[in-house]
Amino acid sequence: MTITKFYLTAVFDSKDVPQICAIVLGCIPSFITGLIIAWPSPSVVQILKSPEIYDITAHEASYFSILNAIGPVLFSVLVSRLCDRLGRKRTLMISAPPHLICWFLKAFCADVKWLYAARIVGGIGDSFMYNSLPMYIGEISTPRVRGVWGNGLICSLYFGLFSISLIGSYCSVRTTALICAVFPALFLVSFAFMPESPYFYAMHERDEDTIDSLKRLRGTEDVTEEFKRLKFDVKRQMSEPGTWRDVFTIESNKKAIVAGVFLRVSQNFCGLLAFPVYAQYIFERAGDSFVDPKISSIIYTGLSVVCYVTAANFSDKLGRRNSYIISMCLTCIPLSMEGLYFLVKEQFPQIDLASVQFLPLAAMIILIVIASLGVGLVPTLMLGELFSASVKVKCLSIVTTFFSLSYFMANNLFYYASHFVGLYAPFFIFAVSNIFSAIMAARIIPETKGKTLEEIQQQLKTQKNMNCNA
Repeated sequence: MTITKFYLTAVFDSKDVPQICAIVLGCIPSFITGLIIAWPSPSVVQILKSPEIYDITAHEASYFSILNAIGPVLFSVLVSRLCDRLGRKRTLMISAPPHLICWFLKAFCADVKWLYAARIVGGIGDSFMYNSLPMYIGEISTPRVRGVWGNGLICSLYFGLFSISLIGSYCSVRTTALICAVFPALFLVSFAFMPESPYFYAMHERDEDTIDSLKRLRGTEDVTEEFKRLKFDVKRQMSEPGTWRDVFTIESNKKAIVAGVFLRVSQNFCGLLAFPVYAQYIFERAGDSFVDPKISSIIYTGLSVVCYVTAANFSDKLGRRNSYIISMCLTCIPLSMEGLYFLVKEQFPQIDLASVQFLPLAAMIILIVIASLGVGLVPTLMLGELFSASVKVKCLSIVTTFFSLSYFMANNLFYYASHFVGLYAPFFIFAVSNIFSAIMAARIIPETKGKTLEEIQQQLKTQKNMNCNA
């Protein structure tokens, strides 16, 4: 079956529509997170150019890019408990109020302290999304649907990055915030009608609710066999010890948590979430570019969306592990190109770079194309697959905490390295990091392509090391 046929089947098979609808609506908070992450890119430029409205220095504004990481670091453990107590759906819906408050603060406050508060509150909303959405997508979808639509989190996040670049470049900070405030409200209204994860109901032995959820998600009344299999799998997984100690002492849990943390941390030190935050800054520093920095930022984030949506098909064809390793290796090329350009520009100003003014934008486009084939997609896709039901919420809270800490570190690294060494420095650092990550990935990441959640758990239990083939 060709990739095109595979994609069309996943879209137009009527039995898959309920799953796809739930995933699409469930990804609205991820879209909002994308808006929040990249908000500094267009907005800081406007804020610094409007001292009569915002009495904020460039140094004070630099903290906007990292404060949203505080929420996931501080609240992930609490949110993880809510996932098991309230359910994946309700926990995901709790992300909406903090997101809404975030945008209202940005719309009606000009003081730097309130804008800091807005970033922190937005990050709290992100913590609910990061902990519950991968779980929700992984548990409601069949392996075939999950292969394509399981990438919804990262695709919607990049759509948010693109949208804020577009809206924020041509609207005021207040207008941009008011437009963005529509989406949390839209999510609350629309997602309320979606089903809860059948895994959650099965964990709490609510058989009738489990059957009803499966019927709604599968678009059929005949779910007896899947219900029996699901109940058996969840019962087996829940029979395993599920304490915090067991996360680190049971071999299969250790393998899963190491893989999850590695995937998310290495993804951040590829620079994928730092670059959208500093996109306009990067293109402005590139010099007399033939494309306006605003347009370059929009092109970069817009192509990101196209690449991620298109590449969602390939991750299930090439396999998660192979896609990740190949793309991690290849991303070193555009990162090195970008670093070399700025090294020459900053250290050897006598060299005329007029003939290669296109290079900064071209290298960033090449980077996102390559990253979309693996390193950009695989980590979020696998978060809903790796962990046993007995420890899933605990493991996801750990992964989210490390992801947020590494996001904080990567953004700080970019800021301080570019300001105190040169803009070339973070690009070279990220390139070296990718080489190291590609080597480590060969041993750490398991292959989960085409497997049910139970099959993945059995694979983690039986394999002697993580260097397994598809």
